[in-house]
Amino acid sequence: MDYVTRVFKDPRDIDAHGWDTLCAQQDAPTPFMSHAYLLALHESGSATPKTGWKPQFVTLWQEDQLVAACALYLKSHSYGEYVFDWAWANAYGEHGLAYYPKGLVAVPFTPVPGSRLLATSSDSRTHLLRTVLDLCKEQELSSLHLLFTSPQDRDACDALGLMQRQTVQFHWRNAQFTDFDHFLSSLSQEKRKKIKQERRRVQEAAVTFQTRLGSEISTQDWDFFYNCYERTYLEHGNAPYLSRSFFQSMQDHMADNWVMFVAERAGQPIACSLIAIHALGTDHAVAYGRYWGALERVDCLHFEACYYQPLRWCIDNQVSCFEGGAQGEHKMARALMPVTTYSAHWLAHPAFADAVERFLERERSGIDNYLEHLAERSPFKHSE
Repeated sequence: MDYVTRVFKDPRDIDAHGWDTLCAQQDAPTPFMSHAYLLALHESGSATPKTGWKPQFVTLWQEDQLVAACALYLKSHSYGEYVFDWAWANAYGEHGLAYYPKGLVAVPFTPVPGSRLLATSSDSRTHLLRTVLDLCKEQELSSLHLLFTSPQDRDACDALGLMQRQTVQFHWRNAQFTDFDHFLSSLSQEKRKKIKQERRRVQEAAVTFQTRLGSEISTQDWDFFYNCYERTYLEHGNAPYLSRSFFQSMQDHMADNWVMFVAERAGQPIACSLIAIHALGTDHAVAYGRYWGALERVDCLHFEACYYQPLRWCIDNQVSCFEGGAQGEHKMARALMPVTTYSAHWLAHPAFADAVERFLERERSGIDNYLEHLAERSPFKHSE
């Protein structure tokens, strides 16, 4: 089947409706692969060539119909990815080889599993990936990496012989809980007691929460949130990845995909967490823990703002899953359970590709052992 390839260096040049229609047809659509989200990353200056993210969005067409697309970036570093290949870059450097620029198919700064190779069929998906590989070879990139892929993505990667890598995240599943106490009753006595203690400390500090969804989140709320978000990064000696204008775009164009939890004490906001939502009102609604920050230190406030308030909201709104983001074994104590996430990799240098393949085999064995170890520490009652 014949396809016409078009590569866009600016997402503003891509038809938003066509992109979003294609995204909605995938096995694992998320708000983060929407045109508005990717465009906001670009227009806000958060993911641009200047910050080391050079977009080359690859699209396949049949006549005037968009049949496949992906967000390819040429990267000059490995920040903002959450699948770590710094050791690979160092090994290249030690042998006098350039690891950067590399190719990356991912959503910048967003470690959320979902469809990466948008396509109308398995044939067009495989052809899209082959086209991306050819582009990487033509531009003499060291490698190509697809992060947090979906099952359909992995099938295409397998078909073309890419190496698959596994990592672990922690997600909460809603077992049709009627309220937060019902959820607590599913946990072991030890975990139930710990959560109640943590929540009590926040209450005793006279902290209350306001929950705002979509258009209920005012510009003043977004300003306060960004103040908290920026401060969290600065306290760790880093500049935030995302600019204030990025979140202005979220308010203007994707407001319905966000829920904000504002912690208040004595009538003043002191902390904030922000979660994203997908398909609210359906039986497959998902929430994603994304950002948080605080202007005052209160014992256990992080747990309340980032886990207990979102979980309570998910239960109240029949959300089926809450994804806790990157890393964080401590999340198991809050009933977020380990799940395997996937990435796929191609390295142009044959000897390094062989070395990485051997490394990934050892890493997979370690991941399997880690998951077995975690399974023995389930917070739920049946583990007693």
